[in-house]
Amino acid sequence: MKHNDLEERIIQNYQNDEKMMILVFAQWCVNHDLNPEELYLQAYPNQEKNLALKEAIELTVPKDEAGDISTETLLGVLLLFGNDDLAFVINQEIGKMKNQIVDS
Repeated sequence: MKHNDLEERIIQNYQNDEKMMILVFAQWCVNHDLNPEELYLQAYPNQEKNLALKEAIELTVPKDEAGDISTETLLGVLLLFGNDDLAFVINQEIGKMKNQIVDS
Protein backbone atom coordinates (compact mmCIF):
# COMPACT_ATOMS: atom_id res chain seq x y z
CA MET A 1 0.00 0.00 0.00
CA LYS A 2 1.37 3.37 -0.96
CA HIS A 3 1.98 6.00 1.71
CA ASN A 4 -0.67 8.35 0.25
CA ASP A 5 -3.21 5.51 0.11
CA LEU A 6 -2.52 4.67 3.73
CA GLU A 7 -2.93 8.29 4.80
CA GLU A 8 -6.18 8.54 2.85
CA ARG A 9 -7.48 5.34 4.47
CA ILE A 10 -6.59 6.55 7.97
CA ILE A 11 -8.35 9.87 7.34
CA GLN A 12 -11.43 8.10 5.99
CA ASN A 13 -11.55 5.74 8.99
CA TYR A 14 -11.28 8.67 11.39
CA GLN A 15 -14.08 10.52 9.58
CA ASN A 16 -16.30 7.43 9.71
CA ASP A 17 -15.59 7.01 13.42
CA GLU A 18 -16.33 10.70 13.99
CA LYS A 19 -19.70 10.32 12.22
CA MET A 20 -20.48 7.38 14.50
CA MET A 21 -19.58 9.48 17.55
CA ILE A 22 -21.94 12.22 16.37
CA LEU A 23 -24.72 9.68 15.81
CA VAL A 24 -24.21 8.26 19.32
CA PHE A 25 -24.48 11.80 20.70
CA ALA A 26 -27.61 12.60 18.68
CA GLN A 27 -29.34 9.33 19.63
CA TRP A 28 -28.46 9.77 23.31
CA CYS A 29 -30.09 13.20 23.16
CA VAL A 30 -33.23 11.79 21.52
CA ASN A 31 -33.34 9.03 24.15
CA HIS A 32 -33.27 11.71 26.89
CA ASP A 33 -35.73 14.13 25.23
CA LEU A 34 -32.98 16.66 24.56
CA ASN A 35 -32.31 18.66 21.41
CA PRO A 36 -28.86 17.71 20.07
CA GLU A 37 -28.51 20.93 18.06
CA GLU A 38 -29.20 23.08 21.14
CA LEU A 39 -26.70 21.18 23.27
CA TYR A 40 -24.09 21.32 20.53
CA LEU A 41 -24.64 25.07 20.19
CA GLN A 42 -24.17 25.50 23.95
CA ALA A 43 -20.82 23.72 23.72
CA TYR A 44 -19.68 25.39 20.51
CA PRO A 45 -21.54 28.71 20.16
CA ASN A 46 -19.18 30.13 17.54
CA GLN A 47 -19.44 27.22 15.11
CA GLU A 48 -21.53 27.41 11.98
CA LYS A 49 -24.21 24.82 11.32
CA ASN A 50 -22.76 21.33 11.66
CA LEU A 51 -23.68 19.30 8.58
CA ALA A 52 -22.50 16.04 10.15
CA LEU A 53 -24.80 16.64 13.14
CA LYS A 54 -27.76 17.34 10.84
CA GLU A 55 -27.05 14.11 8.97
CA ALA A 56 -26.79 12.18 12.24
CA ILE A 57 -30.07 13.60 13.52
CA GLU A 58 -31.76 12.35 10.36
CA LEU A 59 -30.47 8.85 11.17
CA THR A 60 -31.79 8.78 14.75
CA VAL A 61 -34.82 6.73 15.64
CA PRO A 62 -37.56 7.44 18.21
CA LYS A 63 -36.42 6.61 21.71
CA ASP A 64 -38.91 3.74 22.04
CA GLU A 65 -37.19 2.07 19.05
CA ALA A 66 -33.62 2.85 20.11
CA GLY A 67 -31.27 0.80 22.18
CA ASP A 68 -29.94 2.22 25.41
CA ILE A 69 -26.82 4.34 25.22
CA SER A 70 -25.28 4.79 28.62
CA THR A 71 -24.14 8.24 29.63
CA GLU A 72 -20.73 6.81 30.47
CA THR A 73 -20.40 5.46 26.93
CA LEU A 74 -21.39 8.80 25.43
CA LEU A 75 -18.96 10.74 27.61
CA GLY A 76 -16.16 8.31 26.84
CA VAL A 77 -16.72 8.61 23.10
CA LEU A 78 -16.92 12.41 23.26
CA LEU A 79 -13.70 12.63 25.25
CA LEU A 80 -11.97 10.19 22.91
CA PHE A 81 -12.61 12.64 20.07
CA GLY A 82 -11.61 15.69 22.10
CA ASN A 83 -15.13 17.04 22.55
CA ASP A 84 -14.49 18.16 26.12
CA ASP A 85 -16.83 21.15 25.85
CA LEU A 86 -19.70 18.97 24.68
CA ALA A 87 -18.99 16.43 27.44
CA PHE A 88 -19.15 19.32 29.94
CA VAL A 89 -22.56 20.40 28.59
CA ILE A 90 -23.80 16.80 28.81
CA ASN A 91 -22.65 16.63 32.44
CA GLN A 92 -24.60 19.82 33.16
CA GLU A 93 -27.73 18.31 31.60
CA ILE A 94 -27.31 15.15 33.66
CA GLY A 95 -27.13 17.32 36.78
CA LYS A 96 -30.35 19.08 35.78
CA MET A 97 -32.06 15.71 35.21
CA LYS A 98 -30.95 14.45 38.62
CA ASN A 99 -32.21 17.64 40.29
CA GLN A 100 -35.59 17.26 38.59
CA ILE A 101 -35.87 13.70 39.92
CA VAL A 102 -34.98 14.82 43.45
CA ASP A 103 -37.41 17.75 43.27
CA SER A 104 -40.26 15.51 42.09
